[in-house]
Amino acid sequence: MKFTRYAVSGIIIVLCALFFTPLYLGAAESGEYIAIRKEGSAKIALVLGKPDAEGKRESGWAQNLDAVIRDGLDFTKLFTLISPPLNIKETGDNKNVTINFGALNSVGGEVYAGSRVSKKSGNINFEVEVYETASAKPLLKKTYTGKEEQLRSIGHAFCEDLVELLTGKKSVFGSRIVFVSNKTGFKEIYECDFDGQGFEQLTNSHSISLTPTLSPDGRYLAYTDFTSGRPALNIKNLEEKKTTVASKSGVSIAPSWRNNNEVATTLSFEGDQNIYLIKPDGSIARRITNSKGIDVSPSFSPDGSKMAFVSSRNGAPQIFIQDVQSGETKRLTFNGKYNTQPSWSPTGDKIAYSTMQSKGEIDLFVINPDGSGLQQLTRKSGENEHPSWSPDGGMIVFSSSRQGKKKLFVMNANGENQRRLLQGDGEEMQPSWSLFRK
Repeated sequence: MKFTRYAVSGIIIVLCALFFTPLYLGAAESGEYIAIRKEGSAKIALVLGKPDAEGKRESGWAQNLDAVIRDGLDFTKLFTLISPPLNIKETGDNKNVTINFGALNSVGGEVYAGSRVSKKSGNINFEVEVYETASAKPLLKKTYTGKEEQLRSIGHAFCEDLVELLTGKKSVFGSRIVFVSNKTGFKEIYECDFDGQGFEQLTNSHSISLTPTLSPDGRYLAYTDFTSGRPALNIKNLEEKKTTVASKSGVSIAPSWRNNNEVATTLSFEGDQNIYLIKPDGSIARRITNSKGIDVSPSFSPDGSKMAFVSSRNGAPQIFIQDVQSGETKRLTFNGKYNTQPSWSPTGDKIAYSTMQSKGEIDLFVINPDGSGLQQLTRKSGENEHPSWSPDGGMIVFSSSRQGKKKLFVMNANGENQRRLLQGDGEEMQPSWSLFRK
């Protein structure tokens, strides 16, 4: 799904061009976003009314939309959802409803969202109004229209607008996660929605496929494939369903996109394992690292100017940062003897990575790109590996063996709210959260 962004009255509104067409009706009068949060509170107190509807079909749509929206907003952990008071509406006329803001304030609401579902040309018509309760000021009035099978996308479009309206940041809605699972007996690549729904298999090699990563525009999937008997870089055009193999002697492992036109991977055809930039057609753009030993696991800053990577140049694996143009390199990690799998936050201010602890456990840490601000995120919970950031930089997906088999988990960027993402068979590992949103 492609998006077009329009800036209206200082608020960014996201319109989906393919599956449904939200109609912008109004928004706040000023400010880049609406900062509404009680002092000392980490969450926004949202009074979320159940959608009004007339007719059996419309009532079914309303019930399903309510569930989609509540589940989506709960996943973000940004909101405290409050049930509306019984006297929220002072008239029963849906065309001239007066909202009782005093009642909303009495239950602790900071924001109120009310909605109505109707049928238009056989499609869903979802009208939403959002208000700041303290001032009774309208923040957002918008209509989302789509087919019945697009109900989940309609609900998430509202969630996306609401999050971006109130926080000024990108949301997770519409984003995808690619990962490896052995549920079929082979290690194949799958993808799912940000919340674990929409499970889909992307490869069917009947071999070993590892370390998947999507290009920022969602067009290409790069991964390591063992079908030929050795690790090779595969680049799959998901639109055309064509796969290109970067055929070089030696190994090719752990790809990471720098931008839509370059993916970095480790190659060994010139001897040592160094990192190269590869074009989507499989040709080499240029070599980035040039050191003895092993350089692997590249991850780029949001602007692509710097690269975090793992190197054994000083002995045990440690994380380094290199300026892509000048080649200037500095060591980032000094705490721990075995640091791997760096993942640079899309906000640019943090790098997550995994560390092997002295007792064999593997834990996740975050650190600032200048080496300050070291913080441990997981502890005493088995092997926690392959951290990957959500598009807004507010969450991290990772694999963990805390329940026995390796499974995907998500958590807040500060390590809070760690919970399992999928409830499937087999093991799940090596997740990568895409910046692309449908």
